Amino acid sequence: MSDLVLPKIEKSILNKKDEIVRKLSKLTNSENVLSEADEVRPYETDALSVYTQTPLAVVLPENTQQVSEILKYCYEENIKVVPRGAGTGLSGGALPLQDAILLGLGKFNKILEIDFQNKCVVTQPGVTNLGITHAVEHKGFYYAPDPSSQLACSIGGNVAENSGGVHSLKYGTTTNNILGVEMVMMDGAICRIGGKSFDQEGYDLMGLICGSEGLLGVVTEVTVKILKKPEVVKAALIGFPTIKEGGDAASEIISSGIVPAGMEIMDKALIEATDNFSKAGYPRDAELLLIVELDGTKSEVNELIKKVELICKKNNCSSLKLSKNEKERLSFWAGRKAAFPACGAMAPDYYCMDGSIPRGKLTEALLEIKKLSEKYNLPVANCFHAGDGNLHPLIMFDGNDKDQLRKTEEFGSEILKTCVKLGGVITGEHGVGIEKRELMCEMFNDNDIEQQLSIKKSLDEKNLLNPGKVYPILRKCAEEGRVHVHKNKDKFPDLPRF
Repeated sequence: MSDLVLPKIEKSILNKKDEIVRKLSKLTNSENVLSEADEVRPYETDALSVYTQTPLAVVLPENTQQVSEILKYCYEENIKVVPRGAGTGLSGGALPLQDAILLGLGKFNKILEIDFQNKCVVTQPGVTNLGITHAVEHKGFYYAPDPSSQLACSIGGNVAENSGGVHSLKYGTTTNNILGVEMVMMDGAICRIGGKSFDQEGYDLMGLICGSEGLLGVVTEVTVKILKKPEVVKAALIGFPTIKEGGDAASEIISSGIVPAGMEIMDKALIEATDNFSKAGYPRDAELLLIVELDGTKSEVNELIKKVELICKKNNCSSLKLSKNEKERLSFWAGRKAAFPACGAMAPDYYCMDGSIPRGKLTEALLEIKKLSEKYNLPVANCFHAGDGNLHPLIMFDGNDKDQLRKTEEFGSEILKTCVKLGGVITGEHGVGIEKRELMCEMFNDNDIEQQLSIKKSLDEKNLLNPGKVYPILRKCAEEGRVHVHKNKDKFPDLPRF
């Protein structure tokens, strides 16, 4: 993807830049429109920083009405729009286009309502994920989804990518925790979907909007559910002498009927890197580390802890440590939460992958990634949301070396193809963006993709919202030979394809 193909640049739009900037300044405030090279440079990439692009201009509206007027103007003038939250996305979903307006929602940073009676919060999309928890924790509530970037990532970006986190196994990803949105369509129409409760009448449009990566509309308000903090929370830090034994233990915990609040796997490379970074006290002699967190009533948690201990000892664990207090529990997670920055000590750059596999294939996936690391001669550190099979291999490379970048892209592509071969999918919570769009053909055939595009067209008929993302450009899956149908059956027919 180092030879990244983007939508055709409309020169007529480039030639009207001054006129467009003047109009945008009237629709909001001149201070909210950035067009000079130095002003727009901070917006030229998201967290997938190996790919950069300068936008035509950046506009930072202050309210829903301004968003509506800006989108209506762009619709009438056929100007592309790329929505952007905090810019922490890892799939290039907010990569700008040269002939597009980048619509930043950073000024939508207020919590509008806290409704403890209905256990929900109404917030603007620029509020951080962790900011919601901070706003309600004095009453013993919290917001469950907890991506590693929750200190910085915005709730609007969470909705766009259907973000999860280490506690998504028990409490779900964003789609399981949002109740309603206010959204502005490309033609400027303002609509509301959902409300303060689940099971709203009509079609499940919330399921359509969450994870749509800014292709269908611009979210300007989000209603999320909040939860009461459990009575007791304990975490176990468990080391294993081999990848197989740790992977087997993780699979057995789930198959036994235990539903941990969170369960994470880290390999030896990441154990050492994160322990150096956060001083979490991880077992450095372990080849694989399992963090298992259990919550509920005191008796429930104690019983579940005993079961987890038995399973791990059965699978030959080399160490097992239980958190004695809240401070120690948080220290267990501190290393995992710091996995990405910790890798900065291992190489100049890292490339974070995101795929999902059946839980029973954890060991097989880890062993295959190890083989691929040797094949491409690139180090890799692995962390998994083990409970739901969401893997995040971190490939180490030097971004200044074009050959290494190319090999890293190929390595990452093979990891995701492996996920599909094992019965999984090419993304878990980071979205498709530009990073994985050409791999959509590994999962979907032409008909599948055409159906998805028909929904896009029905809501964005001119294809002006975030074009060039998610779907392959100028090719069909069948042309790539990536869909093999044998006797009218494709691979994994039981997998939902749409």
